[in-house]
Amino acid sequence: MPIAIFDPFSGISGDMTLGALLDVGLSADWLRALPETLGLSDIGVRIRDVRRGDIACRKVDFDIPPQPHGRGIREIRALVAAAPVPDAVRQQADSAFTLIAGCEAEIHGMEPEEVHLHEVGAVDAILDVVGSTWGFHLLGVTDAFTGPVSLGDGTVRAAHGVLPVPAPATLKILEGIAVKPGPEGAGELVTPTGAALLRIMTGGKPVPPYVPRRSGFGAGTKDFPDRANALRLVLADPSGPDPTGRGSAEPLVLLAADVDDMSPEYLAAAVDRLRAAGALDVTLHPVVMKKGRAGSRVEVLCSADTADALEELMLVATTTIGVRRTAATRRALPRRAGTVEVNGHQVRVKFVTRPGGVVTAKPEHDDVVRVAEATGRPIALIFRDAELAAERSLGPSV
Repeated sequence: MPIAIFDPFSGISGDMTLGALLDVGLSADWLRALPETLGLSDIGVRIRDVRRGDIACRKVDFDIPPQPHGRGIREIRALVAAAPVPDAVRQQADSAFTLIAGCEAEIHGMEPEEVHLHEVGAVDAILDVVGSTWGFHLLGVTDAFTGPVSLGDGTVRAAHGVLPVPAPATLKILEGIAVKPGPEGAGELVTPTGAALLRIMTGGKPVPPYVPRRSGFGAGTKDFPDRANALRLVLADPSGPDPTGRGSAEPLVLLAADVDDMSPEYLAAAVDRLRAAGALDVTLHPVVMKKGRAGSRVEVLCSADTADALEELMLVATTTIGVRRTAATRRALPRRAGTVEVNGHQVRVKFVTRPGGVVTAKPEHDDVVRVAEATGRPIALIFRDAELAAERSLGPSV
């Protein structure tokens, strides 16, 4: 089961992602049928072979007729919920739309439910997000990583007037992901949809060593005379699989801060923000501070590439006035993600190779709860059935 490597050397958008997916093996016929599958009528799908710079790419365009109105986040969720979409895909798409609406709302000082994606843009975003997340699912991708994102430069004209590049909401969506300005004269290179897909799919995880399996390019709309405006996507195998389960040591960064003047519910919300921004792990520890005051130590484990952004977020999202940073080493056991079916529903499972080569499987709690609510069966029984299904998928070596 492959991993995916995003190489957004010229930014990223939804249509660039779809084009790259086609170039690494996604069925063009499946994509052409997607609008009808989602209940979106009279939409044409144009797939072309084009060149950007000297590179052959796939280009995807949707021909969308005039729409009667914009769509809010609730209407978009209802449309996706009613479509025959795999549960894992539906969850990722919902997360992407929630992220876009939440960041737009924060920028404009409104509630997420008040945010509307207007007319054609709403339909285009639905097709980009659902098409991309579903496409990765169909290709069997188990995890995704990203290199630094080129943001472009200059300004862009939007519904709210002239905005700097990247647009404020786009930059907020990219929090926790390594970015870089330019190239000079490029204009806008990252769309909110592309940024949301990158964050939901990769969480900002930097590219690990890998063995490339197949690569492809999705073309952007702009065609620069001196460089390729495209997104490169690589399907790969993790480098150096370890069948013994000894794992490998990886250098990481440990960020820590102590707080004693923050309500527990606000501290919990800050922890959620840190995880969403790309932290590998976030833990809270009870501590005793000056004058015997009870406090909490927030510890964030992260990669070196995300440490600066997460450190800044700790200073913004919590009441601390200082963050300690130390080098850390983590021994990580080989793991991969998979899915099993329980009562007609998909449940994500994490497979881990233990020392000695024994593989264990643990169903994802959120999926177990979701299936229990959908079927009316106890959570413990759903967990047991998912665990047994995972063990059967591994064969007698478990």
